[in-house]
Amino acid sequence: VGSETLEKKHDVGVSPATIRNEMGKMVNLGYLSKPHTSAGRIPTTKALKLYINELMKEKEVSVADEVQAKEHVWDLRNNEIKFLQEVTRDLAQKTHSLAVTTTQDGEVYYAGYGHILEMPEFYDIDIAKNLLAILDNSSYFNMILRKLENDLQIFLGDELGEEMFRPYSFIFSRFDTKNHHCSGSIGVVGPARV
Repeated sequence: VGSETLEKKHDVGVSPATIRNEMGKMVNLGYLSKPHTSAGRIPTTKALKLYINELMKEKEVSVADEVQAKEHVWDLRNNEIKFLQEVTRDLAQKTHSLAVTTTQDGEVYYAGYGHILEMPEFYDIDIAKNLLAILDNSSYFNMILRKLENDLQIFLGDELGEEMFRPYSFIFSRFDTKNHHCSGSIGVVGPARV
C-alpha cells in the first residue's frame, strides 16, 4: 500500500512523507518490502509472523457454533471417509479458503477450490496454477506436512525454502480420531496474507 493511500484512508495525522520515512525504516528492519520503485510496501514474512504471534487475537468459537458443527457431522462419525469429506467442506465454508485434509494412510480430501479464485492474489493465473500443481504433487504437499511440529502451525511461503511456495500460506493442525484410529492433518491453504 502506498503512503498517500494510508494517509487518505486512515487519517493517521501525519503527512505522506512521514509515512514514507517510517515505511523506509520498516523496510530496513525487514518488516516491509518494496517490490519495485513506484510500488507501495508489502508486509514480509517477518511482519506477518509478528502480527500473528504478537498482535492477532485468537477468536473463540461460540458454544452454539461448536454444537452446530458437531451436530452437522455427528451422523457421519461411523463412516470415516464421509466424515472427513464433510469436515473438510465445513472448514472451507467457514474460512472461505481452500481446505485440505490428509490421513496417515495417504488419503487427501479437498474442498473450496472456488474460494481461492475470489482472492485477488489468485487473479494471477500463474500463481493459481502453481498452487494447484503443488496440491496435485503429493511429494510437495507431504514435504510441507512433514514440517508440522506443533498441534497447529502456520507456514508462510518464504519459510518453506522454495521460491514456488512464496505467495502462499499453509495453516494446518494435527488430528486424531481415537474411536476410528485415524490421524492426519487438516487445514487451509491461501495467500500469504490469509
